[in-house]
Amino acid sequence: MKTAKEIQIYLQLLGESYDQRAWQGTNLKGSLRGLTVQEAAWRPAPGRHNIWEIVIHAAYWKYIVRRRLLGEKKGSFPLNGSNWIKRPMVLRESAWREDVRLLDEVHHSMCEAIASLKPSDLNRSPAGSKFSNAALILGIASHDVYHTGQIQLLKRLMKQ
Repeated sequence: MKTAKEIQIYLQLLGESYDQRAWQGTNLKGSLRGLTVQEAAWRPAPGRHNIWEIVIHAAYWKYIVRRRLLGEKKGSFPLNGSNWIKRPMVLRESAWREDVRLLDEVHHSMCEAIASLKPSDLNRSPAGSKFSNAALILGIASHDVYHTGQIQLLKRLMKQ
């Protein structure tokens, strides 16, 4: 049987993968600190994703997890598109900051949804999902860590 303590552990894991101090080093939000719009939009090669697209991709999947956990309808993500969403061709620092803020808002909204779960909800699989709520939560934390690594690599590559 799952306990309320497990929900707190999942929330701690999400915090460490996103914006709280963690043993592995940089987390997703930390990997974005100080980036300019030009750096966020830099591509290592044509057709490759940039940091800005990774940020929106991460926000989109946090939205998906939240929506699945709460059984909400599709279609309420604030940007048009899904999964990998192209960002503006005109680079504006304010647009970049707005999208980082969107990531932050979606993350916190997802965490609120997780905190509202009952322990028994962790074993349940949302409609249309092959995975339990617990697996979705663990997966989205891993997703943040994975994309943090990509961002850190892109930052190193752009300095070569």
